[in-house]
Amino acid sequence: MRLIAGWRWMLLVVVVAPAVSGCAMRRQVSTVTATIPNRLMSPITIAVAPAINQSGSTDFDPNRFADRMASELGYASGTTVIPVSRVLAAMMASGEDRLRTASQALAVSRAVGADAILVFSVTEYEPYDPPRIGISAQLYGTGIGPNVGGVDPVALSRSGRLAGSSLTRSGRRRVLAETQHVFDASHASVVADIKRYAALRGADKSPYGWRRYVVGQQGFVQYCCYATIQELLDGPSGAVVP
Repeated sequence: MRLIAGWRWMLLVVVVAPAVSGCAMRRQVSTVTATIPNRLMSPITIAVAPAINQSGSTDFDPNRFADRMASELGYASGTTVIPVSRVLAAMMASGEDRLRTASQALAVSRAVGADAILVFSVTEYEPYDPPRIGISAQLYGTGIGPNVGGVDPVALSRSGRLAGSSLTRSGRRRVLAETQHVFDASHASVVADIKRYAALRGADKSPYGWRRYVVGQQGFVQYCCYATIQELLDGPSGAVVP
């Protein structure tokens, strides 16, 4: 009886230990990934359009850049992301190679079943250390209210992130938020923000540490996408100027 009891105790340890380890792992993952607050537009489904290259550079793939943007948007709380591939398919079906107007963007957004669509341009692209990337982004949507996600028009207007000129007489908005920013890794404020981002992504496990988001082209693109989304959904520089 003592032997059987001993084996039962050992089995209990074997079964419980992985469960405890799994719980600890889940807690760690949730802490790392929940990095972009979204208090003003939650819940909401957002489509991501392919990037528009206005930089004059041919060193990057606009669709791959947009995939990075969609990936980082997935870290925003209360947000469901429709991938770039579905947006591209909807654009092809309508005969569009790029979204030139708000009406086109909204039509594609409706076609893929999104509440809003993120359209952005890469205005500068210098990937070499220290890298420098410019991004101009707009979040288009209509019918703001209880029928579209959880967008709170009162909170948005108080935040100053919506342009009064984008209102129509019916109270429907086209531009939900927009931002334009040049991310220059030679500036101390950008470096400080990259370090915060690197800590959230667990970059201390990399041989380069936080510098993996500076020395690597795709790493810096990833950071710029994150910072753009943060400004759109939560940051003060996401303000729309009428």
